[in-house]
Amino acid sequence: MAEKQAEPEHLSAKPSAAAEAARKRQRQELELQRERILDERTSSPYRRAALEAALTEIEARLASIS
Repeated sequence: MAEKQAEPEHLSAKPSAAAEAARKRQRQELELQRERILDERTSSPYRRAALEAALTEIEARLASIS
């Protein structure tokens, strides 16, 4: 039977630098989208509802990657 080799401790303990950079970029993109939505003004109740739904989605995604 083949034995599984254990990963070195330094590789399994921390996320890779590339994964960390991707998560940071994603967070920055979401924060920019959130700011754009918060800055947008509209008198249309339909547009406002769409913006509120988008804001809720973005905030949920931000919470999941934090």
